[in-house]
Amino acid sequence: MFKEFKTFIARGNVMDMAVGIIMGAAFTAIVNSAVGDLIMPIIGFLTDGVDFSKKFVTLGLEQYPTMEAAQAAGAVVITYGLFINAVINFLIIAFCVFLLVKGVNNLKRKAEDPNAKDAPPPSKDIVLLTEIRDALVKAPAKKPAAKKAPAKKKTAKKKK
Repeated sequence: MFKEFKTFIARGNVMDMAVGIIMGAAFTAIVNSAVGDLIMPIIGFLTDGVDFSKKFVTLGLEQYPTMEAAQAAGAVVITYGLFINAVINFLIIAFCVFLLVKGVNNLKRKAEDPNAKDAPPPSKDIVLLTEIRDALVKAPAKKPAAKKAPAKKKTAKKKK
């Protein structure tokens, strides 16, 4: 059982997945910082200082000055500002992943392209065959002349 587990773990797919998860966690921290520290202040500036993370609605008759005060009082709170921040985080992450996948696909296409710059030059045989093919394509097609069947000789019948 341990041997099977070791074989499973040592496969490339599992290791790639583990690296992807670790990189994803680090990437999420970077995106969260970019949203919280760079993008949301700009949006707040453009919206006259609105901080979405502090926006909330209480379900009840009492009003509270801050979200923390409402939560401390045990009021039911809908924190729609945090939801807006989460949507912005998602859109930024989705856009970054899109750019990453697009870049990887471009690299794959270049690797698979037979006309890539890194491809070795064709052999002399291939070059010669290509020239012959191109010459045949350019030359007008000539129809062979129809051969006439040989005429039958008329033999005179001998009179007896």
